Amino acid sequence: MLSGSEIIIAGLAAAAAGFINALAGGGTLISFPALIALGVPDIAANITNTVALCPGYLGGAIAQREDLRGQGRRLWLLLPAGISGGIAGSLLLLLGSEQVFHVLIPFLILLAALLLAVQDRVRDWSWKQSHPAESRGSGGKALLPVGLTAVYGGYFGAGMSVIVLAVLGLFLEDTLTRLNALKQCISLSINVAAAVFFLFSGLVIWPLALVMAIGALAGGAMGGRIAGQINPVLLRWTVVVIGCTVGIFLLVRL
Repeated sequence: MLSGSEIIIAGLAAAAAGFINALAGGGTLISFPALIALGVPDIAANITNTVALCPGYLGGAIAQREDLRGQGRRLWLLLPAGISGGIAGSLLLLLGSEQVFHVLIPFLILLAALLLAVQDRVRDWSWKQSHPAESRGSGGKALLPVGLTAVYGGYFGAGMSVIVLAVLGLFLEDTLTRLNALKQCISLSINVAAAVFFLFSGLVIWPLALVMAIGALAGGAMGGRIAGQINPVLLRWTVVVIGCTVGIFLLVRL
């Protein structure tokens, strides 16, 4: 049973995650290790973190809804792939052993930190792949890659958005802004599908999830208000360093 102070610490970690997600991305690299440090079992920590941070994805999708105009066919094709993949990844997590997930955690955290580190290069690469003058491609070619990315997102999730954007840039021709809006919706579908599936797992630690959800929303709102006053690149690299440090520490502990 977690104490009141530990629940507050989890809420503050979620607030930091929401703040970081609003400015640079990578907030999971803060909130998930915080739960592990509090002694929450690995899979329960991952599930609770997924459920708690779910509202943040909704905010990102709503913010870019205008850039989704004319992409209805893509949404009809790719959102089911995101939902089914998210459920498959969630099922894989629940059916797998705690020991296997425990071994994978350091590598997953290091992978997420690496994806966050190359985020700008992925964005630039996606921009080069896109054709700003026209929008082509219904999304059929991206169906399988998005589904596979969704499996990863349902299983762990950190760095998922970077992979989704890279896949869309490779298989669709459009502006980066419109691809990013599509990415937000796909990421939302993956996270919501996983979160809804986890609701029935019996592994959500609800006192933590509720406090963390409030913290994440507050942190995201604060981050949005002071976005112009903080260097997102510096913040992102700070998170990368923290993520690498945590990943290496957990790897050595194995």
